Amino acid sequence: MDGVSFRRIAVVVSMAAVVMAPGSTAHANHSWGGYHWARTSNPFTVQLGDNVSSTWDAHLSTSSIDWSASIVLNTTIVPGSTSPKTCKATSGKVQVCNSTYGRTGWLGIASVWVSASHITQATVKLNDTYFKTAPYNTSAWRNMVMCQEIGHTFGLDHQDEDFDNANLGTCMDYTSDPASNQNPNTHDYDQLAVIYAHLDSSTSVAGTTAAALGDEAGNTPAAWGHLVSGAAGPGSAATYARRVGNGAVFTFVVWA
Repeated sequence: MDGVSFRRIAVVVSMAAVVMAPGSTAHANHSWGGYHWARTSNPFTVQLGDNVSSTWDAHLSTSSIDWSASIVLNTTIVPGSTSPKTCKATSGKVQVCNSTYGRTGWLGIASVWVSASHITQATVKLNDTYFKTAPYNTSAWRNMVMCQEIGHTFGLDHQDEDFDNANLGTCMDYTSDPASNQNPNTHDYDQLAVIYAHLDSSTSVAGTTAAALGDEAGNTPAAWGHLVSGAAGPGSAATYARRVGNGAVFTFVVWA
């Protein structure tokens, strides 16, 4: 597999970041394995495919604006190209979807495909089965989950995984009360600058070819592969990895 161990791939290939309802310590460095989009210049632009309903449009727009405040990357919202229910990946883009995915135990998942050290495509799923009911049917919860899942698709991990300590003021922080954790903070932008400090000789962004490593991540642990960190179930964070061809898919899970 291009000299990359499965353990490393487990941290990279299929990254599904799942946000669950209501711990660990804050991450001084919250890059997940150094995986990043290949690009030949900064700032570069990541396209976010809009496969969300009107209920989610404002939250997608907020996250796009927030992450574009980074000095190394911009985002732009483009028409989606997939059924929200299946939320299939598109090479070079991030497809963002919402649907009633069922009582899966997660609020949202970000699935990230990687090849060697480069992100090649990603999807974000937002589970309306939970967002249509208390306590998640709020703007604050929608903003935090949307922001966090999109952040994972750039190569960011969580800053903190303790639901019950003081909020850090970032959507990359686990919390039971997202009121002050709805947007990125300075540390998120600083980490992106570190991840994207170098340039590549080619690009994996905004491709138009068919997905080379598969295009569906699945909605359950059985589909996500091996549990490589954390634990399955409420009140914990979990990372799964599944080998796909010469790459992998990482799944970061936050349980409800």
